Amino acid sequence: MSEADTLLAQGRRRVVIEGVKPQIDHGRFAVKRIVGDRMEIEADIFADGYDEISAWLLYRHENERGWHEIPMQALVNDRWRAVFDLEQLGRYRYTVQAWVDAFGSWRRDLKKRVAAAQDIALQFLIGANLLEDASSNLKSADARRLKASIKALRGEGSDEARLQVALDGDLAALMARTPQKGRITKFDRELAVVVDRERARFSAWYEMFPRSCGKGTFSDAAKYLPYIAEMGFDILYLPPVHPIGKTHRKGSNNRPTAAPDEPGSPWAIGAEDGGHKGVASQLGTQADFRAFVARAKQYNLEIALDIAFQCSPDHPYVKEHPQWFRWRPDNTVQYAENPPKIYQDIYPLDFETADWQALWQELKSVFLFWIGQGVRVFRVDNPHTKPFRFWEWLITEVKQQYPDVLFLAEAFTRPKIMYQLAKLGFSQSYTYFTWRNERWDLIEYFTELTQTEAREFFRPNPWPNTPDILHEYLQTGGRPAFIIRYILAATLGANYGIYGPAFELCEHVPRESGSEEYLDSEKYQTRAWALDRPDSLHPLIARVNRIRRENPALQSDWRLKFHTTGNEQLIAYSKSTETLDNVIVVVVNLDAHNTQAGWLHLTTKDVGIPAHEPLVARDLLTGARYTWHGADHYVALNPHGQPAHVLRIETLA
Repeated sequence: MSEADTLLAQGRRRVVIEGVKPQIDHGRFAVKRIVGDRMEIEADIFADGYDEISAWLLYRHENERGWHEIPMQALVNDRWRAVFDLEQLGRYRYTVQAWVDAFGSWRRDLKKRVAAAQDIALQFLIGANLLEDASSNLKSADARRLKASIKALRGEGSDEARLQVALDGDLAALMARTPQKGRITKFDRELAVVVDRERARFSAWYEMFPRSCGKGTFSDAAKYLPYIAEMGFDILYLPPVHPIGKTHRKGSNNRPTAAPDEPGSPWAIGAEDGGHKGVASQLGTQADFRAFVARAKQYNLEIALDIAFQCSPDHPYVKEHPQWFRWRPDNTVQYAENPPKIYQDIYPLDFETADWQALWQELKSVFLFWIGQGVRVFRVDNPHTKPFRFWEWLITEVKQQYPDVLFLAEAFTRPKIMYQLAKLGFSQSYTYFTWRNERWDLIEYFTELTQTEAREFFRPNPWPNTPDILHEYLQTGGRPAFIIRYILAATLGANYGIYGPAFELCEHVPRESGSEEYLDSEKYQTRAWALDRPDSLHPLIARVNRIRRENPALQSDWRLKFHTTGNEQLIAYSKSTETLDNVIVVVVNLDAHNTQAGWLHLTTKDVGIPAHEPLVARDLLTGARYTWHGADHYVALNPHGQPAHVLRIETLA
């Protein structure tokens, strides 16, 4: 059918639907929400002329066949809106349809004619004809209802009696949802929303190498669970726990050869005793791992497991599936490279292999295996180095079966690639937070993440450090730098994480000048951590995580708002609930060496306090209480004493 023929066939569809939001890339990707959220849909809906329009939102869960229908409400300037509740995990679909409501238009004009004292006898007959035209589209009970109304409008009753029938609200509602066939305009695509559990939006992550706990077993690692739970974390993330290859094993500080007693990198996965579904014998057995997961659950901790799709030269895949690797002309496997860096202990998988479908299925089975061991959260290593379509397929497949599973993308790469991975289905993502240290940079970046379309699909998870990244700010700023970066991460992000115990013990020595690598990194060796050191940030971390749990304002990102301070070394921002019954204002000194002072501009409108009333700002870190009048408030922060305020806004009452 030609375009002209299509237009001719649709000629009676007078309504236009456009500007439907939310949608990502014209509906190519799903938006993200949390179970229990209310999903707000808006659209521009209009038609030629002055007729009334009936607009409806259609939605259904992926497990349902039929659509739920909700009438949309007109806002202003032809903008319409409807809301539905997201009651289940998984994927919902939604779209919009509308039509010219001939009966509604007639009813509206009838009211005007009555108000103008015009003769309306003929109008009753016109209305009856409209009802009769619609009756063929209705089920028997509704059709009988219309027949009674038609009879009344065509009858000999008084104008008052017939007018009462014509203006009946139930009749109008019935007709508003009864379009004439061939005149319905339906939005040209179905859109999707993926609904996750609450932990996708609000979580605190703690990374730990179990091999550094005591003798390096899961049993020893379990003894650290109370320590981690006391700090208030939700998720304990473990680097890969699989057998580690011996061929080209890396030594301490990434030396190209390892001493006989050195454990190697956990990311060099695979040995004679197993691969991605195995557990390193030094850590214990699969039963020990399951016991560790169960023990963590008793402390309200979920275990997140690192999934790194790469292999050591000793991985069983290399012998069993050589076609999954890229072979060089000298008949050796191509190891991982990022010139000038080389990783001889790692073989990347070849996703362009002719056997790619079997490879995809096997890698999916890795996730399913660990789900079977009780894991529901995965941190995925370098997902940007694997095909995008692979991740879209895998995440969709896994979440159809296990909609409660969460995926964190570890992808420090180009912005568009990070966004693409989030669109493909990753529940959360690492960010550029580590390298955003200036006030303007933080404001610009977090405004992008929380106030633009990006927030519909990208859930940021800022980390001030990782085993791979020790930023110069932490290297040179001392203990105040760690406090500053921690407060920022934990309050700017509803999700955040730290790599410990290196973080709370303020580990700050790089491998060499100009490097972001740790000296004596746990990536290549075990470490003995003195957790009871008096300078540990353990108490501060515990307090901040408690503040986060007690204040709903800090449990989402969308209502983040920055405020002026008059000093580029002071950053101030607020988060609030939608009803403004919980408002948190954070002020941080970004200078880790010197006291900084300025005037915080904060109006009563910003925090939901009636105009001209004083503000009470209670510091949740120290318990101090400040009474503020007006809109400008003096703040001074000493990095060696108190580098930040976390203030809950209250009234004097």
